[in-house]
Amino acid sequence: MGVPMARRLVEAGHQVTTWRRGGGVPVEAAVEGADLVITVLSDPAAVREVLTAALPGLRRDATVVEMSTIGPEAVRELRDLLPASVGLVDAPVLGSVGPAAAGTLTVLAGGDVSGCRDVLSAFGAVRELGPLGTGAAMKLAVMSALVPAQVLLAETFAYGETHGVDRDALADVLAATPLGGLAERLREPSEETRFALALAAKDLGLAAWEGGTLAAAARRRLQEAQAAGLGDRDLTAVAAYLRPGAEPAARRSRAVPLNPPTVPATNGFYSHAVRVGDMLYVSGQAAFDEQGRLVGEGSMTAQAEHVFQCAQRVLADQGATFEDVVFIRTYLTDMDDRVELGQVRRKYITGTPPASTTVEVSRLFMPGLLLEMDLIVALPATLAATLPTSR
Repeated sequence: MGVPMARRLVEAGHQVTTWRRGGGVPVEAAVEGADLVITVLSDPAAVREVLTAALPGLRRDATVVEMSTIGPEAVRELRDLLPASVGLVDAPVLGSVGPAAAGTLTVLAGGDVSGCRDVLSAFGAVRELGPLGTGAAMKLAVMSALVPAQVLLAETFAYGETHGVDRDALADVLAATPLGGLAERLREPSEETRFALALAAKDLGLAAWEGGTLAAAARRRLQEAQAAGLGDRDLTAVAAYLRPGAEPAARRSRAVPLNPPTVPATNGFYSHAVRVGDMLYVSGQAAFDEQGRLVGEGSMTAQAEHVFQCAQRVLADQGATFEDVVFIRTYLTDMDDRVELGQVRRKYITGTPPASTTVEVSRLFMPGLLLEMDLIVALPATLAATLPTSR
């Protein structure tokens, strides 16, 4: 998306400097002297990493326009990260590579756009939605409808073929319904990646909320397809994944690594959880924040609260709660802290307690950590039923 959007700015007469991650040029050098800095990146972690590195080069009166899909919470974190004198606008877009090249995107803008309205109009129609964060929230709200609808249609085509319904005939019938446009996209998966399947799964992860059961089920389908090696393919590849007779290796193994965006990012050497069939294995959760800094130094209560909240978010990512936990293993650097730990634990484990093991260790992976906790979870039956069976 960034390449055709940069071309639109050049064609509109703006002086543009482009920068890409891994390109070798320090980002602080790329943004130096710029009135306007636009970010178009994959996820919240990438945006935080790039803008943190760019801080030394940012002009004090510059404006940052964040056009990735990262959600309102991440936008608020960016506001805290940037100097107060630096303006911030959230402006994710609706549309794919084609509309980006043609300048027909829909720009969903939150915050004060008075200093960048003309620039944003080079990309397409600008919708000014309100205070900072409203553009990011609107984008996720829209994706919560559009992406699950396409997954539903992929399942619809799979159902039809399983029961002898001609694929083209089904698409023709659907063409006369409100779903006609999306059905046509899924008639045959696109060879061109207009919107990557992995990014669609990421968007639904950012949009996860307690009532979003349909979106959560759609995301699980996409995560399965991603584990089958289709993450870089167009979203419509989910139709090929679900097509009767398809047998990707990952469908047989059904091991899906999970890294919810609501939990601080890992270091890349492990996943926060792995789902295998109807079981979820959660890695050790510890008290550190998005920047890798220790949370609650010296306080078992503060660290335990953070750990249980992170675990709760991992569970919620898969539609589970602490009632679905079957085993907890806790590592403490001082067994005398178990009373404080127990007080926090009882706030979250309120029903029949799961099997548990608690051990004392000499130290954990980060200085200052007082505990680490991992879980084994039996996913609710309604969720397990959505997983494909082995063939």
